[in-house]
Amino acid sequence: MTQTHDAVVDAQFGPRAAAYVESAVHAAGADLDALAAIAARVRPARALDLGCGGGHVAYRLAAHAGEVTACDLSPEMLAAVAETARARGLANLVTRQAAAERLPFADASFDLTATRFSAHHWGDLDAGLSEARRVTRPGAPAVFIDAVSPGRPLLDSHLQAVELLRDPSHVRDYTTAEWTAAAERAGFTATAMARHRIRIEFASWIARMRTPALQAEAVRALQTAASGEVRDHFAIEDDGSFMLDVMVLETVA
Repeated sequence: MTQTHDAVVDAQFGPRAAAYVESAVHAAGADLDALAAIAARVRPARALDLGCGGGHVAYRLAAHAGEVTACDLSPEMLAAVAETARARGLANLVTRQAAAERLPFADASFDLTATRFSAHHWGDLDAGLSEARRVTRPGAPAVFIDAVSPGRPLLDSHLQAVELLRDPSHVRDYTTAEWTAAAERAGFTATAMARHRIRIEFASWIARMRTPALQAEAVRALQTAASGEVRDHFAIEDDGSFMLDVMVLETVA
């Protein structure tokens, strides 16, 4: 019996919920600091963490919002987020299960919408962004944070290949141009774009997803065989660790 893409995503992330709550690379970063600064300025009555994963966006937003909804496809991930929120005393954080492309919220429900390291798993980016626009109050900010493709085919092919080998729920790391165009098609107006790089430590990256040994070895084989241009761009280290490009796209609904 074949699985839907949503089922593949849930199967990948549900059993790994605790690993994503505890993940150092997800729990901190300049992008989270920038998002928290936006929330501090806006002080939203209701904020949405779309595709919340380990809940790190929701935890940061909770300090500045009346209520934060952490929304994710995986019930196990949401249970881990709810437990962490209780442990941290975040009484204004609630959870809701849903796919990004089919949100169970009324139009204009949120005064701030954010998503981080989630959209590259969405089966339909345009549908997810259209839903994000629908549930965001007109004039309110929406912030999109994700890994991005360098764009050049040589580099893009390598990135998408290692991502998919590590995690079969991966769909695509889009370019910043593709992101901006998709956000604008959905009805958002882009107001700022920033890029930075994060170091992906290979052993924990593989362990967090419990990537089977065969696929992990295939990733290493691709890295070893990569051209100098690929190795230089991703700064591939002897142990397989590498640098990943990340985008912070600020928009207004």
